[in-house]
Amino acid sequence: MSEHHSDSSPAEHAAHDDHPVDFRKSIRTYLTIGAILIGMTFFTIAVAYMPIFDFGDKHLNIGFGLLIAAFKVSLVCLIFMHLNHERGLIYKTLLFSMVFFAAMMFLFCLAFNDPIRDSFLKP
Repeated sequence: MSEHHSDSSPAEHAAHDDHPVDFRKSIRTYLTIGAILIGMTFFTIAVAYMPIFDFGDKHLNIGFGLLIAAFKVSLVCLIFMHLNHERGLIYKTLLFSMVFFAAMMFLFCLAFNDPIRDSFLKP
């Protein structure tokens, strides 16, 4: 005798039913996002190697490449990892991680431009 107790409401159950239309929509979404990711990868390569996308400064090219990479990562996280259906806590954790990473990069830049470090490196 098996009883099935579920904490979810019938409306939530209906949202998780498997319908062929939903699968086709999901496959279309995944293929579209995959095509966008492949296109953005080629665009990243173009920014890195083609003179038509040269912004005049190597640092601007690197920054633009990192912006493209951040966009691609956000697509992967939101669509393929299904984070677009998560609750607020995951976004707060992600925001904290991004702020912490930016602070660490800022400290790295400060340490890299330290005048005391430069005085030790001069002969």
